[in-house]
Formats: sequence, C-alpha cells, structure tokens
Amino acid sequence: MTAAARQNEGARSVSLLIAGEDRWASDGETFCRVGPLDDRVVTEAAAATPDDAIAAVDAAAAAFPEWSQSGPRARRRILLRAAEAIRARREEFIAIMCDETGAAPEWAAHNVELAADMLMEAAAITTQVAGEMLASDRPATTAMAVRQPAGVVLSIAPWNAPIILSVRSIATPLACGNTLVLKSSEICPATHRLAASVICEAGLPTGALNVISHAPEDAETILETIVSQQAVRRVNFTGSTRVGRIVAEIAAKYLKRPLLELGGKAPLIVLDDADLDAVIEGALFGAFTNRGQICMGTERLLVDARIADELLERLTPKVKALADGADCPGILRPGPLIDRAAARRMSELVDDARSLGARVLAGGASQGMYFPPTLIDGVMVPMRLYAEESFGPLLSVIRFETINEAIRIANDTEYGLAAAVFGRDTSRAMRVARRVESGICHINGPTVHDEPHMPFGGVKESGYGRFGGSSAIDEFTEMRWLTVREETR
Repeated sequence: MTAAARQNEGARSVSLLIAGEDRWASDGETFCRVGPLDDRVVTEAAAATPDDAIAAVDAAAAAFPEWSQSGPRARRRILLRAAEAIRARREEFIAIMCDETGAAPEWAAHNVELAADMLMEAAAITTQVAGEMLASDRPATTAMAVRQPAGVVLSIAPWNAPIILSVRSIATPLACGNTLVLKSSEICPATHRLAASVICEAGLPTGALNVISHAPEDAETILETIVSQQAVRRVNFTGSTRVGRIVAEIAAKYLKRPLLELGGKAPLIVLDDADLDAVIEGALFGAFTNRGQICMGTERLLVDARIADELLERLTPKVKALADGADCPGILRPGPLIDRAAARRMSELVDDARSLGARVLAGGASQGMYFPPTLIDGVMVPMRLYAEESFGPLLSVIRFETINEAIRIANDTEYGLAAAVFGRDTSRAMRVARRVESGICHINGPTVHDEPHMPFGGVKESGYGRFGGSSAIDEFTEMRWLTVREETR
C-alpha cells in the first residue's frame, strides 16, 4: 500500500520522525493496524525502508555532539517539561492507546501517570551521572573513572503498556546524554509516535530522538540495519523472550551491548501463615490487571496444601465475579485480548490442562477475542500451562507440601522476572524470597508493581540489565579511565 493510496477513513496517519521532520517511507509504503475492539483500521503508518532506518541513525548521530555536551540543568528542564506535557495530553493518549491495543481506559490512564513519573525520575538522575577518583601506583598521577554518554541508542518498546514502556526506553538514555532511534511497535505505532513527539516538543535538539515504524514482515531487516550502523552503541528491548533472542543475537553479531527485559512466569507463593485476604487481593491484581497481558503478571499461585482448599473456596467466587464485570475495577475488567491468536492460545492452554486432569474453577471459555479471568487448580507437569508463559488472564494453582518444594517449583521455569511471597512471619518470607530466582520479589505484595527509581529487570530467560533510576546509568554510559600526570616525564 502506498502513501498516495491511503483510504482508510477515520484511521490515524502516522509518519516517520527523522531529524525533526515528519516523513513518509522513501518508497511510499504503509501498513495498517486493525484494532481489537471492532476490526476497523485504526492506524495507517509509514513502513520504513532500510534507507529510512539509516537516515534516522544518521540524524541521531548528528545530534549527539550537542546533546551529549549539554549540562544536567538543560536536560533536566526538558525532561520535566516533557513530563508535564504528557499529563496535559492525557485524554489524547488514552484514546489512541485504547484504539490500538483495546486497553481499558483506566489502564491507559495509569500508563500516562507512570510515564510522566519516569520522565521526572530521569530528570532527577541527570546530576547522578558521576565517576570516582582512583588510586594510581604511578607517582604524581591523578586517576579518574569517568562516565560519558555512550552514543546513539536503539530503543524498542512493546504494545502492552505502550506509553510506560516507550517512555522508559527513551527517558534514561536521554538523561545520560545519548540520542535515540525508537523502533515503534507494529501494534501501536500511533501511541509510540505520540510519546516520542511530546518529548521532542519539550525542547530536544533536532534529531536527538527519531522514530521508525515498519511493516511486521520487515521487523528483523530494520532491526539489523539499525544495529549494524557504527554510531549505534546500545540497544534496549522490552518484549517477548522469543524476540529478545533475535535482538541479542543481532546485537552480539555487531558487538553492541543490549539491555533486555523479556517474558515472565511469575509465582506467588502462599505460606501457611499468610493473610488470605491479602493473598486474594494480590492474586487478583497480579493475575488479571490488563487482562493478564503484563510481563510480571502472576501466572502461578503456589499454595501450601494445608490452606489451599480454604483459599480456593474464597478466591473462586472473586474470579467469577470479575468475569461478569459487576463492581469490577476498570483496571481488572475483562475485555478483548490483543488479537484472536492470543485468545485461541488461551483456549489451547486451558484445554490441554483440562485434558490432563486440571480443574477449571472459574472462566476457561473464550468468546471471540474475549477471554474471561480463569482459575485452574491442579496444574502440573506435563501440562503446557505449567511451563509456558500465557501472557493472558490464566491463574494456575499448584499445591506444595514443604517450603523446599515451593522454592523448587517456583524456580522450575526458564523465566525469572517477578515473584511474590505471602506470610505473616516476614523473616521466614524473606528467607524464601532470597531463594527464589527472580530479578524482583515482593513480600506480601502483588507481583505487578513498578516504581521509576527501582532496579527493574530479570534473570535467566527474562533478560539481563536493569531499567530504573540510577541503576540504568551503567546501561547507557561508557566508563572511561582518565589520568593526569603532574610531571612532564
């Protein structure tokens, strides 16, 4: 489809952003995003060519000297203005995000607020990009370790929390003095483009932030084209483990350092002394926020067998109540999944578990793109649901007899992003938490939790590196060793 042939009435048109200019793809091609709510084309976006991708990198490289040499006050002011601008355009963000992803308005509103907070946190760390003095064995020599901006950063953000995660991929690299190319998601190009445009309009130098959208079939080609450019020094990616492997392989091929935040299979461990009311609240929030389409969503409820029946007797009607939407908080309200393939996959996982002996206590039957909150007891090996990330509203119940068994089950996964432990004896709960293999673990709180200044990331096949606050400074700067000799010889 060419730009001249765009005829999708009511669809948003999204161009590339290169060197501060709105541009269509050099060959005129576009692609369409069909929204999950009513099967209409909601966005028609430029389908970048490799030449367009190179132009975006060149623009970022040209802007790097000015931005990297700017002082922390200048960067801080721009990032704070961007935070206020995102809040000021709240309703516009909500409308676009809901159209493209089918999200509940409450989830989109949360995206706006947390994204603004992330920009404010990035503004705060502009003065934290620091080094240290080192002791040298060479006489009359002063040695220093100095952090400097790395260069051009490629940022890749997903669709499930598109405002939060696109801003997160941009904010800290900018705070550290880098320039960027944002490769937007094929599912929400308008949402990602709006986030980048608002940040640019806050006063960034021309070309400091560029946006490339592309047709789904061109993803790997555009990715490698950008990573292969000499000016690109960092890659940050949030998304599935499957795609994360591709990103890591291409980054390794060109010796570029990646930061990867990938999939999850978060366990919530319920010890025998847990407050069951708190467990129910945490499990519902962790499993069903945004219809379970969250990387840190609670997928596995590991329950001490002595209290499992009581917990499920109280939890099951709560899950059923979510399904009918009565008095249900908007952020938990059922709705369409991102596409029909996702709903089909939920049905396949449930059918497989049921055929192997699991009991579906609530939900379990899809209605087109809608899949209700679902609670399944008796999940075990070799059910697919035991090991596979569902990325949907499926909560699996697994019973354990001892704490050692609970930890073994919690760690019996390729993933290691988020986890939770519930128990009134917080010292014991902490000992359990320390043995769980995850980048994040909350005691007596849900697995879904994020704060802009916290070190966010996983272990194992949930990725490596950390977003968030000062922890991310290391990801987006180069550490250099500098010396000054006080003698000429």
